[in-house]
Amino acid sequence: MKVKKQQRRKKYLHHLNRKRMNKNQSSTGTVLCKVMKDKWDYKKSTKRNLKEMGLANDPNKVIKIPNFKQQQLKRAKSMTDSADCDTEDDQEIQPPKIEVLQKLEQEAKAPRKRKFMLPKGQVEFITYLLDKYGHNYKDMAKDKKNYYQETWKQLRAKIRTFMGIPKQYGEYLRSRGLIDKEEDEEELQKQAKALVMDDSD
Repeated sequence: MKVKKQQRRKKYLHHLNRKRMNKNQSSTGTVLCKVMKDKWDYKKSTKRNLKEMGLANDPNKVIKIPNFKQQQLKRAKSMTDSADCDTEDDQEIQPPKIEVLQKLEQEAKAPRKRKFMLPKGQVEFITYLLDKYGHNYKDMAKDKKNYYQETWKQLRAKIRTFMGIPKQYGEYLRSRGLIDKEEDEEELQKQAKALVMDDSD
């Protein structure tokens, strides 16, 4: 006698859109990088696309953690089969879409504009110290507005970072009438470097 299997009655779920669900599951997602998007093949999987571009899908598989046991086995094999190892060279196969990797490397190495800005409160404190003491940092440390009891070296570091931001430092110099209004960022940076060199003495 055959044992009857109990089967759950199938229900049609009206609230689910199966077409959309399948589409989302099979899709590789939207590619935001323009360089990769131009060469992306939506018929292929993400893993295969990245492999063709010379990129890694999982960095743990590409850069493996060295295993002592495996290293010892390789060393033993190389000692026994030294003649065979010399003849067989591991030639790396270049991926077909290597230009994507090269473009990404170029973008990463390209110089970027510095967007770092100090907060308004900090700028006000630094400008107040510069107006009152000039570049006498030891007197700055004794000022009553130095609430956080920063040392003269900490204050000097803050002022140097402020001087390294051409936009904020330029505004300060223009407001005090120390430079002309038409001076470039490069000239400001040169002036700031010269002042920093004077401080280091």
